[in-house]
Amino acid sequence: MSLGLCNTAARLPHGVRHCRTFIAVRIKWVPDPALDAAVSKEKDLKQVIALKNHILTSPSKSLPLSSLSLLRPDFNLPMAALRFLKRYPFIFSVFQPSPSLPLQVKLTRPAFKVHCEEQVIVNSSGHRDDAVKRLARVLMLCKRMRLPLHIIDRFKLDLGLPHNYVSELLSDYPDYFQVVGEGRNGECGDEMLCLELVSWKNELAVSEMERRMALGDLRNVKKGARIGFLLSYPKGFDLVSKVKDWVFEWQNLPYVSPYENAFHLNPNGDQAEKWTVAVLHELLWLLVSKKTESENVFLLGEYLGFGRRFKHALVHHPGIFYLSHKIRTQTVVLREAYSKDFLVVKHPLMGMRFRYIHLMNIDKESQSRRKLMQSETLLMTKKVSLPAKISGGKGNLKGGNGDGAVKKPNDS
Repeated sequence: MSLGLCNTAARLPHGVRHCRTFIAVRIKWVPDPALDAAVSKEKDLKQVIALKNHILTSPSKSLPLSSLSLLRPDFNLPMAALRFLKRYPFIFSVFQPSPSLPLQVKLTRPAFKVHCEEQVIVNSSGHRDDAVKRLARVLMLCKRMRLPLHIIDRFKLDLGLPHNYVSELLSDYPDYFQVVGEGRNGECGDEMLCLELVSWKNELAVSEMERRMALGDLRNVKKGARIGFLLSYPKGFDLVSKVKDWVFEWQNLPYVSPYENAFHLNPNGDQAEKWTVAVLHELLWLLVSKKTESENVFLLGEYLGFGRRFKHALVHHPGIFYLSHKIRTQTVVLREAYSKDFLVVKHPLMGMRFRYIHLMNIDKESQSRRKLMQSETLLMTKKVSLPAKISGGKGNLKGGNGDGAVKKPNDS
């Protein structure tokens, strides 16, 4: 990472002036095995959930295999649909209703049971209100309190939204949301639909960082307070002394709320970078998994007008964010939300997702046990067969004493 020196001062909303003081330096990326493990646990989980939801849209709760094969790019399957489905036999059941009919796919009973229990959580009033407030806060991070639906779609699983959130959730909250058009989509030429927050919600415009500082009493929230982010680094990571000094000074800068519009700040200044980090921190905190693919973050950043500033902030602050390169993608993880590879605070939906992961891993665990048993059986067979070869008399002269001679029972 290269951080340039800039002497241009930025005018802060609280009468403070600050310039960039960090001398150019490269910060080495160091892998974090625990957070990599947290990401690796969810390998193929999004694809499994997407397929599960699509199958259950059918009245018969099953679909032809051929229809799923055609949607392989839409579900981002890493292999052919049939091969993927057979990889998780405790989630999906591939069957043929009759010899004359094509193969069909449905959920197994254990998977459908988990889905039904998950829906109890999703449809509960408490979760619905929580999901609405999470989504409202994300929209409040935007200048015009609106986001294209195709961007929200990328975050819907991370935000804990229902599969068909527009019809199943948003329609019940007309005082919060409305769908509006915004120009044309450059990819297909169709009108781009956006979700817009009807009105600003002052009670929601308090970040997680401010809540902590206020100790639960929002009357104690003070704008411009000097709030520092929690920092943690993996083993083997070390900052040079100049960088440590800069981080200390940067942490002591006034905290500008992510719900404030601070684009008037000098984009190359330290204060603007702290605001950018505040936006990223709040975004990740609003996600039930406290992580998401970096592609989602960068797409949102482009729409919000941050350009490459999101990417720079993620690289500049490895003590706050971690970039994992596991499971065929790059994932942004909020460090403080994890203790080793476990979430510090686990959302109920994450508990259900770990049950899907358990079903996904059953066959793999069974295969591992079978391989272990086969290895042990083979080893036992070799041990049993060895004396038989030795007792073969003159036909087998090796292996007795290591000197080419067979040891007799009376030999001392």
